[in-house]
Amino acid sequence: MNVTGSHDLSLVALSILIAVAASYTALDLAGRLPEARGRARDGWLAAAALVLGGGIWAMHFIAMLALHVGAPVSYDIGLTSVSFLLAVVATGIAFFAVSRVRPGRSGPGWGAVALSGVFMGLGIVGMHYTGMAAMRMAGGMSHDMLYVGGAIVLAVAASTVAVWLAFHRHSIAQRAGAALALGLGIAGMHYVAMWGVTFTAHEGWHAPLGGMGNVALVSVVTAATFAIFVAVLIAAMYDRRFAVMADRESAMLRASEERYRTLYRRTPLPLHSLDGNGCIEQVSDRWLDLLGYRRDEVIGRPLTDFMTPDSSRRRNEEHWPQLVGSGELREAEYRLVTKDGRVLDCKLSAVAERDAQGNILKTSCGLIDVTEHRAAEEALRQAQKLEAVGQLTGGIAHDFNNLLAVVLGNLELAAKRSPSDARLQTLLDNAIQAAQRGAALTQRMLAFARRQDLRPEPVNVPDLVLGMAEMLRRSIGPSVRIETRFPLGLPQARVDANQLELALLNLAVNARDAMPEGGTITIAASERMVDGSDGAVDHGALRPGRYFCLSVADTGTGMDEETLSRAAEPFFTTKGIGKGTGLGLAMVHGLAAQSGGQLVMESRAGQGTTATIYLPIADAPPVVAPVAVVVADEMVPAGNGGAQRVLVVDDDPLVLSATGAMLEDLECLVTEASSGEEALRILESGVAFDVVLTDQAMPGMTGVQLAAAIAARWPDLPVILGTGYAELPPDARAGMMRLGKPFSRDALRRAVIGATRGAGGDNVVPLSRHA
Repeated sequence: MNVTGSHDLSLVALSILIAVAASYTALDLAGRLPEARGRARDGWLAAAALVLGGGIWAMHFIAMLALHVGAPVSYDIGLTSVSFLLAVVATGIAFFAVSRVRPGRSGPGWGAVALSGVFMGLGIVGMHYTGMAAMRMAGGMSHDMLYVGGAIVLAVAASTVAVWLAFHRHSIAQRAGAALALGLGIAGMHYVAMWGVTFTAHEGWHAPLGGMGNVALVSVVTAATFAIFVAVLIAAMYDRRFAVMADRESAMLRASEERYRTLYRRTPLPLHSLDGNGCIEQVSDRWLDLLGYRRDEVIGRPLTDFMTPDSSRRRNEEHWPQLVGSGELREAEYRLVTKDGRVLDCKLSAVAERDAQGNILKTSCGLIDVTEHRAAEEALRQAQKLEAVGQLTGGIAHDFNNLLAVVLGNLELAAKRSPSDARLQTLLDNAIQAAQRGAALTQRMLAFARRQDLRPEPVNVPDLVLGMAEMLRRSIGPSVRIETRFPLGLPQARVDANQLELALLNLAVNARDAMPEGGTITIAASERMVDGSDGAVDHGALRPGRYFCLSVADTGTGMDEETLSRAAEPFFTTKGIGKGTGLGLAMVHGLAAQSGGQLVMESRAGQGTTATIYLPIADAPPVVAPVAVVVADEMVPAGNGGAQRVLVVDDDPLVLSATGAMLEDLECLVTEASSGEEALRILESGVAFDVVLTDQAMPGMTGVQLAAAIAARWPDLPVILGTGYAELPPDARAGMMRLGKPFSRDALRRAVIGATRGAGGDNVVPLSRHA
């Protein structure tokens, strides 16, 4: 009798569940293989083969238990064990063969997968039919080859999929779907094969079947199934723990990277890192702020793209080979170009990171902006140069004043005593005028050196400008128009009025020369508060407070930056030979600085120039000028004891002789001394004098020291200090009468008269202003 048998559906479902669970566990275990090495890899491989092979074997015998053939059935222990080994060994060999990936490949090739799948599928089919052969029953069985072929195809297909999935990354959801498909495929192979089996029962008495009965088989299969589910549980727990740990590590890594990026970007230093080719990988926010670029505008670009051509050449030819050789670069100086075109002076330090072969992988770099430091150094050098030139100029001007004093004195005496020869008188007048022009030049030199004799007083600047309007018009000619802009209620400036007139005249002449085709000069005044917000003003030279600003603007050719930076240098001029001394602006600069203010120049090529003089505001009311001593004749009036007796002290014999000659011409009795010590010896001898006229700069004892000694011992004896310097020692007596060098005969006469008649204060301006 032929029987096809029937199946217990609950056991069928259990067999499919076991196949799916075994497939999931095997795929999970095999997923450890790509990252495992050595014995760990072999252990994961053996575990995956054992779980999948054992699961397939357990699925097979659970399915066999689900079969009812209408007769007792037992199983041969030997063949049952062989079927188990076939499933495990075939799965293990297939996994082992396909796990040997060639170098340079990310996974197994399709050929290896296909061969391994065929081998594993045939092993599973062999396990199936070996398990069928292990059945002991009173009857026989036959197989339909069509179903056998279908079972082989399903086994090979399912095995190929299992091998391919085992060596590719997938998520838990993808693994679950793959395990379901693989489990159904393996179970389907079994049931397709079982549908092709026909059982034939034998009639009559049968010998005992022997082997392993259903109870024993149930125990074995149950143990195998339990082991598989335990493996599934352990794998799931491991997966969960591994996933949590991986997520935690990933989160920690992301947080660490984010902290590093945040720290790197927000550091207050301009940092950047370069790759092995010198291209920018990362930059800090301070670096971007310094150069004015966005992050996406710099990442991936060579650092040399942001350098001047000279700096780029120096980095490529000198500094990069040095960095490659030593791995470090310290304070290399470059000039970087910002997005808006500004050029920054920077120092760059770098440290290289290398690989095992010594190649540069990365370079960590830091910048230091030294632009302001360089500007301060340049300003210091300029100030030192100006100071040195000023000292030299002041010394030359002092010596030149002495020479001019001799020349002027002798020329005036010669002019007075010359016969009535008109031609000779003209020549002497020309010589006197030339000497007076030389004296004006020394005043400019002393103004630059801040040593001219200033008499600061409250000055109404608009009235001063209006008063010299005619002189300005004659000086600049008819082709230039002058405009004045003076608002009402301006305060008075504290300045030397005569020197301010000279400064204003110099600025007007410079403006005229900058407009060869004619134009407009605008003279304006205003009151300004200096508080540190005005970028054009050197706040180190001006104290915060209110200042009177006098500006002279023209519509001329203007100056470029280089010329503007040197405009106030002494002897610097852009005029032709013989057309300028280069001391005009230097004199204005010296006047402003000595008056407690500042000269500010603003100019652009083609847009004209504006020169602004900052002067302190006079808080006190205007000082009433002292009443000048009116003298009817050109001689020094005699005193109570006859002619005025004058002691003249000077270390320069030419000046001493010329001064004595002028005093004698003024009908004074003159005694000469070549030093302060000699003058004191003469006074101590008992000779009486009405006034002492002394030079200031003398070796041994200065004029101020001589005046102090005289004041201590002969307090009623007046002293006149002859000097071209404005800066006297701190111990100079307040109110000391001074006579500016070089002085004329008339200035000398008025000084002696003022001293002998008790007129206090300084003497008048040493030279008259000639239009």
